[in-house]
Amino acid sequence: MEFFDDHKKLFITAAVFFIVLTIFVAILPALNNQLKNAPLPQSEPLSPDAVAGKSIFIANGCVACHTQQVRNVDMDKVFGQRPSVAADYAHNERLDVWRNTATLMGTERTGPDLTDVGNRQPSKEWNLVHLYNPRIVVKESIMPAYPFLFEYKSIPAKEDVVVNIPEDFAPSNGKKVVASKEAMQLIAYLQSLKQVKLEADVPEFLYKRKAQAAAGQGAAEEELDGEALYVAHCQACHQADGNGLPGAFPPLKGSPVVTGDDLELYVDIIMNGYDSRPEYGVMAAVGVNAGFTEKEVAAIINYERTSWGNNGKKVKAEDIKQIVDFVKTQSN
Repeated sequence: MEFFDDHKKLFITAAVFFIVLTIFVAILPALNNQLKNAPLPQSEPLSPDAVAGKSIFIANGCVACHTQQVRNVDMDKVFGQRPSVAADYAHNERLDVWRNTATLMGTERTGPDLTDVGNRQPSKEWNLVHLYNPRIVVKESIMPAYPFLFEYKSIPAKEDVVVNIPEDFAPSNGKKVVASKEAMQLIAYLQSLKQVKLEADVPEFLYKRKAQAAAGQGAAEEELDGEALYVAHCQACHQADGNGLPGAFPPLKGSPVVTGDDLELYVDIIMNGYDSRPEYGVMAAVGVNAGFTEKEVAAIINYERTSWGNNGKKVKAEDIKQIVDFVKTQSN
């Protein structure tokens, strides 16, 4: 039993076993996984600004409230077009020698999942206003404000990014709110978070909800709640009162698009978004991202046309089905 009495031999033997087991149990399988899970063909590595923004995202604890994983359940369809796969995270690299943030998948959703937020909310203006004070765009938000990522200037420079803040939230000293370099880097990271479309073998969501008619009844399908759809998909930008935010998002109250007769334009904006810069921020392709059907589009149109004093003509789902189908093809 001399071996067990010699602490040097015992320590060296244990160390060799530990190193060998680590190589075969952890290191080699990890390297093999990297080979199998290469980045998806259309995915892009982070830009230098987005890499810096990722560090700011981590430093401010954003990962504590926001996940980056679309689970394989139907309730996660609002966060992405498909469940996440391992290859979605293949571009993730260590921040440096000492820090390894392989993924920022998170563990809870105090706030919404950010897997595809670059597609869901591509507007730089919205993101900056939301970062400055989330209550400006989402009254019920419990997200902390980050005013320290902004500067205040009486006369902004030409190259400064001025944030349009409503009067109720603007600085009392009358100065303009200007986005700092760190704020722009954080926005660059958030806008880089986009779920890549898969060409084939797209995983399907489990537990799909199916509309079921009452047993023995042939009643017509219940009309969708346009207000609920508006609150879920439109209110963050256009606001509950339909007035939007000056310099950031256009009003729907009294809008000629909303109350007019050009349904092709109206449906196209809902489905594919709209870029009206420099007057307003870019609108995301809300309908395409959410997979709207003609019934959902009709419900939103009818709500917007009959709210806030608007008096537009209501539409039926069957009347706009061809338009919805056509504008969907335009997004591909």
